Amino acid sequence: MNNKVGIVTGSGSGIGRASALAFANSGAKVVVSDISEAAGNETVKIIKEQGGDALFVKCNVANEEDVKHLINTTIAHYGQLDWAHNNAGIGAPTSPVTEIDTKHWQRVIDVTLTGTFLCLKYEIPAMLESGGGAIVNTASTGGLVGTPGLSPYISAKHGVTGLTKSVSLEFGKQNIRVNSICPGMTRTAAVESWSQESAEQAKAFEAGIPLGRMGTAEEQANTAVWLCSDQSSFITGVNLAVDGGETAE
Repeated sequence: MNNKVGIVTGSGSGIGRASALAFANSGAKVVVSDISEAAGNETVKIIKEQGGDALFVKCNVANEEDVKHLINTTIAHYGQLDWAHNNAGIGAPTSPVTEIDTKHWQRVIDVTLTGTFLCLKYEIPAMLESGGGAIVNTASTGGLVGTPGLSPYISAKHGVTGLTKSVSLEFGKQNIRVNSICPGMTRTAAVESWSQESAEQAKAFEAGIPLGRMGTAEEQANTAVWLCSDQSSFITGVNLAVDGGETAE
């Protein structure tokens, strides 16, 4: 990935931050994007302290003008776009479908699904100018199976996996590869907080994972880097479960 230029959305924390760091450690130039300036700038600071090259651009991926600005700023600063990790997404409170607030539903769809669509829409033309590229979307095991009480999130993530397949077919012959990672339960700060508050539930959940543990943000990030690298040059249209075997059962 040496000197290749790319974007990681939602990279102020969690899998996104781990991804930005992993791409930087692989030699890539990273545009860190997040809705939080403080969190995004902290990611850039870490990358630069480790000797990497990074730029922060604030972006709400649900806002088309923000996404345009993100891509335009990337090209203006680095001159090209070679890869992207469309990671930004949100969840909603657990609730049966009959009790879901329509505003919560729409917000999840806007950020998680429409945000991914908008990123693809504007990333691909920029990549074509550079002769091609590789894109990874963050979906979820929730984009492969259903989960009661999480209809907005599950619907949005199924949309991301479908979008990944469709767009990969549209631009494969133009040297654009599009894949997704589908993380299972991953130890981010939010999950760590839940694990501490609901220790017995977390322990039982881990026991049900074939590998016997949750994944790490770094494991998800390393998979994203691999899918954007030349080592996966014949892989496109794949929704790859990175879940310790959860969806194998």
